[in-house]
Amino acid sequence: MKLRVAVIYGGRSGEHEISLRSARSIVDALDREKYDISEILISREGRWSPRQILPEPGANPEIDVVFPVLHGTFGEDGTIQGLFEMASLPYVGAGVLASSLSMDKEVTKRVLRERGLPVGDFVTLTAATMGDAQELSKPLGFPVFVKPANLGSSVGISKAHNCDELHTAVQTAAQFDTKVIVERAIIGREFECAVLGNEQPEATLPCEILPSQEFYDYEDKYILDKARTALPANLRPEEMKNLRRIAVEAYQAVGCEGMARVDFLYESATGTLYLNEINTIPGFTSISMYPKMWEHMGVPMPQLVDRLIELALERHRRRESLRFTR
Repeated sequence: MKLRVAVIYGGRSGEHEISLRSARSIVDALDREKYDISEILISREGRWSPRQILPEPGANPEIDVVFPVLHGTFGEDGTIQGLFEMASLPYVGAGVLASSLSMDKEVTKRVLRERGLPVGDFVTLTAATMGDAQELSKPLGFPVFVKPANLGSSVGISKAHNCDELHTAVQTAAQFDTKVIVERAIIGREFECAVLGNEQPEATLPCEILPSQEFYDYEDKYILDKARTALPANLRPEEMKNLRRIAVEAYQAVGCEGMARVDFLYESATGTLYLNEINTIPGFTSISMYPKMWEHMGVPMPQLVDRLIELALERHRRRESLRFTR
């Protein structure tokens, strides 16, 4: 019998449109000989169509595994993963804790730093301290990057070169989250590395992002179509090995399973490699680097989605063997 896969996409997020594009690529890659595919769209307002998932074990008999393609809030942050856990459904990607942790840029940095992994300097602003952004960010100097703590696809991110720009950037980021991160700008190169697996994850050769603008923002990613990439990245063999090692260590530090894209910044002046972010549901659009990096490693998109589903079922079998009562 075919495996019944529910692809869930859209969602209440600033990355709604990207989710639609990612989901279409995944659905197109799923082998119709292997899978019976159903699509569930969550609107920008949070309405599910044509059906909802009920939070009870056994209440969704028409689904064997869920493939969530929900970028950003209410999809990549552990919330919907909690629903799948309540429903006892296998699902692709990171679990509740790793999803929630990786979505919060501040908590991610703290966990990575505690593990001895390289993280750039930053400060965190809350609703109570945003008015003091200039004073609190002074140790970082200028320029700085200002970001919502919980969002992706570079939504709400600004680069500030002075106090006026910092004020505007904080206001922009605060539209998307109650917590804002201000980071010291690391001037140099930007890399991405794809990681796949559960207990024994593997990392691809990294790619380098070559923005067409001052930094790789939402417009550069999805609208202008001018940013370029180098795959594999132009790095020395020892640099390549080190980056891949750190990518796997970061993945394991936050407890990722299934997949994640780990992003890096390389400071030209010091030669230091810094971890930037971990994306637990990376893009799968025609320009997204996660599937491209695996394709470069000899794993084409249909084989990649097969493996992700296998990993989801493998984790679910492991969890089902656990006892939840005395």
